[in-house]
Amino acid sequence: MQANKELSIKHATIYSTLISSFMSAFMGSATNVAIPTISKEFAMNAVLTSWIAASFSLSSAMVLLPVGKIADIYGRRKIFLLGLVLFVVSSLLSAIAFDGYWLIAARILQGISGAMIFATGMALIASVVPSNERGKILGYLIATVYVGLSAGPFVSGILTQFIGWRSIFWLGVIFGLLCVYFVFFKLKGEWTAGVHDKFDYKSSVIYALSLAAVMYGFSHIPHSSGYIFLSTGIVGLIVFIYVQTRVKFPLLNINLFRNNLVFSLSNLSALINYSATSAVTFLMSLFLQYIKGFSPLKAGLLIITQTIVMAVCSPIAGRMSDKIESRIIASVGMSLSATGLFMLSFLNEQSGNTYIMFCLAVLGLGFGLFSSPNTNAIMGSVEKKYLGVASATTSTMRNIGQMMSMGIATLLISIFVGNVQLSPVYHAQLMSSFHLNMIIFGGLCILGIFASLARGKHL
Repeated sequence: MQANKELSIKHATIYSTLISSFMSAFMGSATNVAIPTISKEFAMNAVLTSWIAASFSLSSAMVLLPVGKIADIYGRRKIFLLGLVLFVVSSLLSAIAFDGYWLIAARILQGISGAMIFATGMALIASVVPSNERGKILGYLIATVYVGLSAGPFVSGILTQFIGWRSIFWLGVIFGLLCVYFVFFKLKGEWTAGVHDKFDYKSSVIYALSLAAVMYGFSHIPHSSGYIFLSTGIVGLIVFIYVQTRVKFPLLNINLFRNNLVFSLSNLSALINYSATSAVTFLMSLFLQYIKGFSPLKAGLLIITQTIVMAVCSPIAGRMSDKIESRIIASVGMSLSATGLFMLSFLNEQSGNTYIMFCLAVLGLGFGLFSSPNTNAIMGSVEKKYLGVASATTSTMRNIGQMMSMGIATLLISIFVGNVQLSPVYHAQLMSSFHLNMIIFGGLCILGIFASLARGKHL
């Protein structure tokens, strides 16, 4: 009887996290394809347009660590369910937005909900799935994310072109309500790991404001205010790390980084990889719709090349990482990501669709080979009592990486294009920012290869 109950809980946990991960990923990629259309409707300038994507990544990064700690103290299922409810609300607010600022505010709320879902999802899986199955299930989880990423551009292209971009967010409301129902009625039980811990409010505020200052600074360079905010944010993050070494109940367990080489270098690899790849879909959407003049549907069909390859490779790489050294598989993946990014740096208005798809396929193969083995190495390198912290830390690396990636893209758009509406007059400047972005991202992946290999032998 007990065995059947545990099996039921395991299945319910897996299904819940798979559905919610698909939903969150779908909304992210679907929104990216719709951004040019949204920008035109609200007459948004180039920098403000980038904030439609950047606001989600920033708000997720700001709250992910605090949310992970809160989940450990008060219950991972509670935070998971609350995140789903908040996702429904934010999707509804996005669907009825009447200007760009309203939509960005709703996307901030959606980013917070995404943080609550992702911070608890992997921790729930790690809590109930045996270690010898973890790599396989994480592979399925990441594959589900990539299926959502793959479906997003295609479905968004159809909806945006024939119904309107708001229908994307209405679809999010429906998805969210289904997930809320499933988790509320099917996922029974609760998991905590730090019920006697105290929540560090001061560190949470320092951390969140510092990340916000960094991102705001990126978007306002080369103006003096941009450098001031960027410098202030970096100093704030240094203060945050110092404080974490002194407090009794830290949000970020610095000792895990100090005493666990596999954990620290695997997280560094993840940070670098996400910093180098996360803004590619956003930039490709701008390139295909502004420079190539493609419709949202055609742009979406090309972009899904990358995510389909990710979805196919991820579970295979996850299973491989249960038997072969994670660092080998992940390092090969990072190398392929660098290759794909450098290939994308040669795109121009005359580039053929076959070449574009090939570049995206190489990039997708690289990320698919990297992500599952790297995540498995992180979760397998800590004791069970630290699984919640490890999950939150991994998600934080992803979200900070996504934020930094969009920060770099926003910075270069600000420098090359500025606060103007995108039009054919500014296409040359947009392409210059695109090319430099891909070169910088490719260089980051080169650094990531060394970080991945340096972690040493670990399955």
